[in-house]
Amino acid sequence: MQPIAEMIAGITLGELVLAGLATAVARDAAVALLPDRVAGPGGWLVDTSRRG
Repeated sequence: MQPIAEMIAGITLGELVLAGLATAVARDAAVALLPDRVAGPGGWLVDTSRRG
């Protein structure tokens, strides 16, 4: 097993950007496709209500 420092050193900026984009797309898809009680205002998985 590799030490954590070696694993982190192998991550490129492109991989970080791609992971961020994939997360954003997955969240948007969840909000669009899942019912409001799951992913919507007050949803337990994704809460889209604006607070403070």
